[in-house]
Parts: sequence; C-alpha cells; structure tokens
Amino acid sequence: MRIQAEELTTTVTAIFERMGSTPEEAVLVADSLVQANLKGHDSHGVGLVATYIRHFENGLLKPNTTAELIKDDGAILMFDGGRGFGRRVGGEAMNAAATRCASTGVVLMTLRNAHHIGRVGAYGEIAMAAGLISVHFVNVTDHLPTVAPWGGAEPRFVTNPVCIAVPGTENTPPTMLDMATSKIALGKARVAMSRGERLGPNLVIDNQGRTTTDPSVMYKEPRGSLLPFGDHKGSGLALMCELLAGGLSGGGTIQPDNPRQESIVNNMFTLLIDPERLVDIDWLNAEIDATVSYVKSAQPAETDSPVVVAGDPERSHVIERTADGIEVNDEAWKEMMDAARRIGAGLV
Repeated sequence: MRIQAEELTTTVTAIFERMGSTPEEAVLVADSLVQANLKGHDSHGVGLVATYIRHFENGLLKPNTTAELIKDDGAILMFDGGRGFGRRVGGEAMNAAATRCASTGVVLMTLRNAHHIGRVGAYGEIAMAAGLISVHFVNVTDHLPTVAPWGGAEPRFVTNPVCIAVPGTENTPPTMLDMATSKIALGKARVAMSRGERLGPNLVIDNQGRTTTDPSVMYKEPRGSLLPFGDHKGSGLALMCELLAGGLSGGGTIQPDNPRQESIVNNMFTLLIDPERLVDIDWLNAEIDATVSYVKSAQPAETDSPVVVAGDPERSHVIERTADGIEVNDEAWKEMMDAARRIGAGLV
C-alpha cells in the first residue's frame, strides 16, 4: 500500500500516545520515523514501530523521559537519555549543544543510554539549522552484534552510524553524509525479508562466513552477519564508533560484559563547530559552492545517472514520496497494527 506522509504520521502518533507519550512527544517521534521513510531510509522508518512497542512492553523504552544533563564543563556537555525516546532526548541534547556553541564556538557533546535515536541525519539537520557544522559517531548497545569485523565470520559490531553535516549556501543545498558502517543497515534486511526479496551480493554472510543473498540469515539462529562497508575501512570506523560513542559517553560498548536485553540503546559522540569562528563565512560559502559544483561536473560513468553528492538522494526521495506516498508492505503494516492492538491502539 501507499500512504501519504501526513496520514501515516497521524496513525503513528496515535500509537505513541497510547503508549503514554504526550501529544508533543508522540508527534515528534512519529514525524521522525516518517521523515526517514520520505528520505528513502525505510530501515529507520515506520517499520520500527512494532519494535518500539515490544521494547515498551518489556520496560526497555520509557516514554516522556527527558535528557538529563550529567556534566556541564563549558564546551563539554554530557547527557543521559534514561531509555527515553531517542528522537526526543537526542533532540534536547542537540538543541542544548547548539545553544552553547553560540557562545563557545565549539562543543563536544555526548549522549548515553538513549533508546533508538533513529536517522542520525536528524541531528545533523538541527546543527545545520543553527548554522553549525556537526560530526556524529554512534554505537549500539543492549543488542546482540550484527556486523562482522573485517576478516571475521561472526558478528562483533552493530551498524554504528557516522554523520557529518555541513550547512548549505544560497546556491548549494546542505551537504550531509549519513551512513552506517555496515554495507547496509539491519533494517534493510528486515524490509527485504518482509517483502520476500533477495539482497544484493556481498552484503551479508551466513553463520559459516559464506556470502548469501538471503536476508533471513540475519534472523535465524545461529545468525549470520552484515558485512562492513569498504572492508577494513568500515570495520575500522565501526570500532572507532564503539570507542568514541560508547567509551567517552560512559554508555558502554558492544563487548559482552555489558547487558544485552535485545532492545536498542544508542550512545552518541557529537562535535559541533561554528565555522564563523574559523574562517570568513562568505569565503567558505564560495568554496562550498565551487567544490560541490566541481565534483558534480564530472562526466557521469553512465549517461542516465548523474554524479550525486551526499544529501542528493534524500532530496530526490522526498520529492518522489511526497507526491506518490510512502510504500508500506502488507506484512510490515500487519506487524505494526498487531503490536498497536496489544497496547489498546485499535486503529484498523
């Protein structure tokens, strides 16, 4: 089925309100999931609602929880999310960091113990709206590992995203890199399995370390693994996410002495920079315009596929899916509705 974004947001908002969220929190989290769908990141979209409900039922997600400031040391801010909705506590931490950056010029902010923060680009967008550059490293805990290290046949990481956001200019849209350190997000395997589709080659391995296109290996015991992007490079970045986001936030890493209750807890290490403290902003904007234009002027390898830069695919998806609606497959919709009915949100 295809559903318009506004209608889908209304449906998901009602579910979160039934979980006990205030209307403001419910619409914030619902909109963040729908925005992920609109931007083409279905792995971080409304297909996660059933997972969120399951975590709520098990006491692993706590609606109406705010970010707690646990350390304030000038340009260093540390927050604890208390297992609250990640989009809420992450947004509160980012807003506080952006406000502080106006006076300090640079801020190092960490967030620990947040339930799934969703599409990390949402926090880059908060920074860019304030005219700031941001760098984010995120790890995942309270979860079994899903990503094999380079050369490994069993998982040791989760998808550990990295995001770098640079504001746009009058002539150039924002440039935002938002990526998992695995070749695909785990949710993409979930989406493919629910649609009865195969994955592309060399994205996942089975529990014997053999490559396969069957997404179900990620959900059968013993489980298979996602592969890191760029071989040793993605594996190295995933490790840095563990050490920076998990270590410096105080939230912990994927190592097995830390709890694994099969929920999603994110820790985030964020660096915010006011570019005007470093260079003339008109000069920087001219450099951004010239650099992005130069990159995109390269002759396409395929005539019908122009050169794209970070942020272009999301903008394209938003245009298409705003017009045509967001596709939700029948199995994913049923899973969401079944979970909603368990908490008394009988919507359909």
